[in-house]
Amino acid sequence: IFMVLSLLSIVYGALRCNILAIRIKYDDYDIRVKPAAYLCIFLWRSFEIATRVTVLVLFGSVLRIWVFLVVLLNFLGFCFYPWILFWLSKSPFPENIEKELSRVGTTIVLCLLTFLYAGINMFCWSAVHVELSDPDLISKSQNWYRMTVYYIARLMENAFLLLMWYIYRTDFYLYVCAPMLVLQLLIGYCMGIFFMLVFYQFCHPCKKLFSSSISEAL
Repeated sequence: IFMVLSLLSIVYGALRCNILAIRIKYDDYDIRVKPAAYLCIFLWRSFEIATRVTVLVLFGSVLRIWVFLVVLLNFLGFCFYPWILFWLSKSPFPENIEKELSRVGTTIVLCLLTFLYAGINMFCWSAVHVELSDPDLISKSQNWYRMTVYYIARLMENAFLLLMWYIYRTDFYLYVCAPMLVLQLLIGYCMGIFFMLVFYQFCHPCKKLFSSSISEAL
């Protein structure tokens, strides 16, 4: 019961962040989010987060040491990614975050922001994407390529972790139909991707402002 309540709480937080991100990106427009959009976001985040957590738990139950390596690589990769893009852009260091902050204080704030960004992306696609070269520190453009790469890589990673769990599973899972569980988790993650595509294709409140639809981008 507590796990279900925690999941619902996290999914609701992800839903609110999605809506907030849309309002930030399109603050010049009057945005009206329809109930169908709320439903698609809820199902999208529910399948995505639940399956991701389950995959990590199953993998960690049989390969306890290696799960820390997987989490660490995920965290460091997403943590340094905004800084790498900032370095490649050759933009000046952000100075307009808060006038009272020194350069050291600004650096600490940016590091905390990227830590939060990395923590979110370990489990789901972040609604707001950090872009240190932007004055608002977030990317307001819709990057279909980055989203496609993320979900393909995450699906492959989940499949690999489930394969390792299937190979090294212990007698604790003797009465669990392992192939069916693996199939259910992979289908569950694909269902999350499906509802995400439905949201961006049909239910996004600002889909008319996109330079290209999700189907054209794919």
